[in-house]
Amino acid sequence: MVPRRNYLIHPQYIILALVIAGITALFLGFTGATLYNRLQQGVPPVRLPSLFFINSLFIIGTSLMLVRAQRAYEQDDTQKFRSNVWIALLLTIGFLTMQIFAWQQMQAANTGLTSSTMASYMYLISGLHFLHLVGGIPFLAVFIYNMHLRMRDPVTVLMYFTDPDRKRTLHMLAIYWHFLDGLWLYLVAFFLLNYLI
Repeated sequence: MVPRRNYLIHPQYIILALVIAGITALFLGFTGATLYNRLQQGVPPVRLPSLFFINSLFIIGTSLMLVRAQRAYEQDDTQKFRSNVWIALLLTIGFLTMQIFAWQQMQAANTGLTSSTMASYMYLISGLHFLHLVGGIPFLAVFIYNMHLRMRDPVTVLMYFTDPDRKRTLHMLAIYWHFLDGLWLYLVAFFLLNYLI
């Protein structure tokens, strides 16, 4: 058996940190460009669709479910752990579905993709956030699949709850979702302040 290495910081956390840093730079660049174009060209801001605010509740709920899943994991509570992870996935899918309706709401208000520079930026930025959530779903889905595959009886459940790799994966998923949660709230606040000021 190959001995397990003890890392000060596991390489997977370093990769996740680099991914988050890259995404942060991307969105700061786009929001900075949005503000610059608005001030330089004097383009009026775009009104946020009401569904953006409802979507905020979906994504906050996802983060809360992952926090509860981590607590259930620490307490070896199989039922709560499973249900919270599943709810997190369903809330994420709910967010993505509502986001499509939010874009339709913008279209209905005559705010199309090419109606103005600010509208284009709003579609681009919210679309990029959408894609980053879509990119995280396979990792969460694989985690859920492995959870059901490996937790079949009391012995395998015990092994699952004592496996540091599973705990680390759950922690990394939670970090990624918390980050996307915070990023969405930042974007909503950014576009709302642009509209109000």
